[in-house]
Amino acid sequence: MQDYIKVACATPKVAIAAPFKNAKAALQLATQHTDCEIVVFPELSITGYTCADLFAQSYLIQQAMEATLWLAEQLPQQGFAGMAVVGLPVQADNQLFNCAAFLQDGKILALVPKRYLPNYREFYEKRWFAPAFSRYSEEIILSTTKGIQHIPFGENLLISNPEGTIVVAADICEDLWSPVPPSSLAALAGANVIVNLSASNETISKQDFRRDLVRMQSARCVCGYLYASAGQEESTTDVVFSGHDIICCNGSIKAESIYPEQGEGVITAVLDLEILKNQRQVLNSFMTEAKEFAPWKTIVAPTLGKAAPVITASQQHPNPMPFVPSTPEKIHRRCTEIAKIQATGLAQRLKKTGMKHLVIGMSGGLDSTLAFLVAVDAMEQLQLPLSNIFGITMPCVGTSSRTRSNAQALVEGYGATFQQIDIKEACMLHLRDIDHPEDVYDVAFENTQARERTQILMDIANMHNALVVGTGDLSELALGWCTYNGDHMSMYGVNGSIPKTLVKTLVQWHADTKQGTFPNLKEILYDILDTPISPELLPLSESGEMQQKTEETIGKYDLHDFFLFYMVRHGFAPAKIFALAKQAYPQLSPEYIQNTLQTFYRRFFTQQFKRSCLPDGVKVGSVALSPRGDWRMPSDADGSEFLSNIPTV
Repeated sequence: MQDYIKVACATPKVAIAAPFKNAKAALQLATQHTDCEIVVFPELSITGYTCADLFAQSYLIQQAMEATLWLAEQLPQQGFAGMAVVGLPVQADNQLFNCAAFLQDGKILALVPKRYLPNYREFYEKRWFAPAFSRYSEEIILSTTKGIQHIPFGENLLISNPEGTIVVAADICEDLWSPVPPSSLAALAGANVIVNLSASNETISKQDFRRDLVRMQSARCVCGYLYASAGQEESTTDVVFSGHDIICCNGSIKAESIYPEQGEGVITAVLDLEILKNQRQVLNSFMTEAKEFAPWKTIVAPTLGKAAPVITASQQHPNPMPFVPSTPEKIHRRCTEIAKIQATGLAQRLKKTGMKHLVIGMSGGLDSTLAFLVAVDAMEQLQLPLSNIFGITMPCVGTSSRTRSNAQALVEGYGATFQQIDIKEACMLHLRDIDHPEDVYDVAFENTQARERTQILMDIANMHNALVVGTGDLSELALGWCTYNGDHMSMYGVNGSIPKTLVKTLVQWHADTKQGTFPNLKEILYDILDTPISPELLPLSESGEMQQKTEETIGKYDLHDFFLFYMVRHGFAPAKIFALAKQAYPQLSPEYIQNTLQTFYRRFFTQQFKRSCLPDGVKVGSVALSPRGDWRMPSDADGSEFLSNIPTV
């Protein structure tokens, strides 16, 4: 299938009651965007929405149809091979209908009448138009210079490319504002792109409401939603129009414009149809109810999807940090919400078990720091003393003075109970017991420390009738970068659905918003943020510096989170993820990205057994790997086909 299509919403300067002038204005804007598959114009854009009683003039109605036929013929001749959607009044069944006309290949492919006609406040559409349910004809028959044309006519029409990968349906203005928009039914019938030809005037705060309406309809229908509204030239008498154009995709605003300069303008955006397809496949509410509604008819547009140049993943500019909001305001709002979710989940576990104490293994790294901060919030939520939190640091051969001191400063600064237990002697005794050399730094050497720490945490929790709080994050779970029955295990995990890039953002947010909690908190948290990510399981250098750095072994977590997002959230193939990653990270070599992607897929497939027995943990985002909810995968799946899909460099 063609993954990407470029679409546009256009607001032209409209001359009221001058169809050919308006057709020429539409032609001019469309031919400036020949790289678009679909261009949508406002409601009644061929005549102007505010014609009022002029709609009773048969000459105007005749001219509107002739101008639309002329526009349909001119578009391909002037280099626009895509599909244009314009609005015009259409006579049928002794009535007048407010219609959307789909134009391509030099003809009118279909005419879709408006279902819901506003007849309140400043709107009087029922004075001139009939609603779609009043029709009984299924086609409009026209006598043209090319002979008799039979144009499909009805509110239940879908316009599709031959492959069925692009399916377009129409709302017309008020249709969207109704309790059950036609686009909702069209989406159930398979439409993945909705066009809305609108003439929505401005009043105080209406643009905010309109934006939310369009955005949420695109989310509800899991579709691309193209909303084109009448511009300033339509303003007359008591109403002002703003040319508010919006392109949304699955709840995300891709492009928006209001009050365009010079009274006209075009916005464009690229829609990823694979995202929509994969999301609908996951949400099993799609298609299942479609048969309960009136049957839909599909009109095949042979060149739809073939008119514009093919857009590839290598031409996209994806967000390199898909889990992290793009602006400080959004980051603050997101982090506030996440912190509340994490703390509430942990507080409820304490409340339901009757426990009042928490035990956390404090490494001085990002994950345990965030878990500790969540524990503080949970205790404050339950109005329990912070001294009920036991922050245990357990140094061994790889523990640096920097991480150890930061762990102590953080715990003691909050007034929690700090305890240091050196595990080196216990680990060496265990290694001797199993006949393992003390100077062989293999996986057994490393995991001995992780399991010893977990045993200590569990035993201390038993001593105090406490819960062990898990610290591992989503990125580590995706890669299996944890010790089975070691740091992999806890009594409740608070970071299990938080990827590493978001862990960093949350710790920084805590530093910036809670800097008055105790002296030096911000300084401590920022030093933790600056500390290289490391499990600290291998001996330090002679100068006391850590020699084990995670990202030097497995690749950058920024990349792994990028891969995780597009694999789990959108179901993209490795080749597409690789192409997107090269665009998102131009500073990294393709070879590095390729190697890291191979590491990601190899570990993701081989480490599922660790995810299959995760302890309970709070779900935060739409990407999660809990076997009880979001991700059910056989532990013995074969990842070789996925690895073979990664392009060679």
